[in-house]
Amino acid sequence: MAHTWAGGHSTAVLCAGVSSESESVVVTGAEGGELTLWTHDGSPVSKLHLGAGDDVTSLAFSPSSPCVLYASHGRTVSALDTRNLKTAVTELTDVGEEEINCVSVNPSGALLAAADDSGAVRVIDLQLETVIRTLRKHHNICSSVTFRPHRPQSLVSAGLDMQVMLWNLPKVRPLWTYSLQHTQGEDAGPQRAGQMFNPPLAHCVDVTSCGDLLACAAEDGFIHLLRVSEDSRLRERGMFKAHCQGASQAHFISFLSHPYWLATGGNDGLVALWDLSENALVANERKHKSRKKKAKARAKAASGAQHQKQQMRGEEAEAGSASETHGKPEPKWSFNHGEKVNWVCPAVLKGKPSLLVTDQSPNPSVYSLDEL
Repeated sequence: MAHTWAGGHSTAVLCAGVSSESESVVVTGAEGGELTLWTHDGSPVSKLHLGAGDDVTSLAFSPSSPCVLYASHGRTVSALDTRNLKTAVTELTDVGEEEINCVSVNPSGALLAAADDSGAVRVIDLQLETVIRTLRKHHNICSSVTFRPHRPQSLVSAGLDMQVMLWNLPKVRPLWTYSLQHTQGEDAGPQRAGQMFNPPLAHCVDVTSCGDLLACAAEDGFIHLLRVSEDSRLRERGMFKAHCQGASQAHFISFLSHPYWLATGGNDGLVALWDLSENALVANERKHKSRKKKAKARAKAASGAQHQKQQMRGEEAEAGSASETHGKPEPKWSFNHGEKVNWVCPAVLKGKPSLLVTDQSPNPSVYSLDEL
């Protein structure tokens, strides 16, 4: 059962954020510029109205300064100190060409990326408080952007043009672009036949804490998976049907038993948790690394170079044979939330793993993951 947090908002809650410090700070943003700071028990601590009443569309804490929060509203990003939430510390105005949909702060806390309705991703130097890069390749609304963990110059974007792109700053061209329309497989047949009615518009993209697996929630109800190699190449693709309507949210959970737990939410009102360690993309990578280690050990012990070459050729052929995978997993945990999901935010609340879920109501809901 969900625990509902009341009294913090008067309008629909659009987004949520949790700081990375041990005593996690929980903040939610809503329509009309409403921003609320909560206790772990679900009591509102302080409230703030941002700007001219534009909706608060996204929240991002600084990894280097957990009390520093960035909130997007309209074309502006406000920097706030959660220790004193009476007013914004500073406002980065006009950093979006149009309304900003998503913000992300890089691991060093030096850069912020803002994705907007024009399709652009703007990168802001937070010390200089100025835009230093504008990344233009999306041909429609850019709905989501996130920096990759441990890689302060690498970020991923996704948009309603059905494209996922991997960028490496300071370059202004993506390292690669992947169209979700290219993913095919027998498990996706019925959906693919009606693409014009249910296209894979990309709503949300996230990256594992180890930085090697991307998950993208799309309008076709599928979660699209992309595995990236150490040199940032797109190595494998996969997908699985997660929702019977559009999938709006996909967020990896870093505080469970491994980094491949994924929480999703959709327009069908379903909230689900998936163990992707059992997915072929992750399993293939583990087998590949295991074979690589064994091959190195054998190569050192082998007396002939011919044996070593044959072993490496066998590995490459086997790894390359799984360039695209399609699984039909079942969620390890799911709940019919009953409302269209706006945001899913993993959080450790009072020492317990939880999911904070927002919808069209002014009251966030918290689900316990204690059973996992």
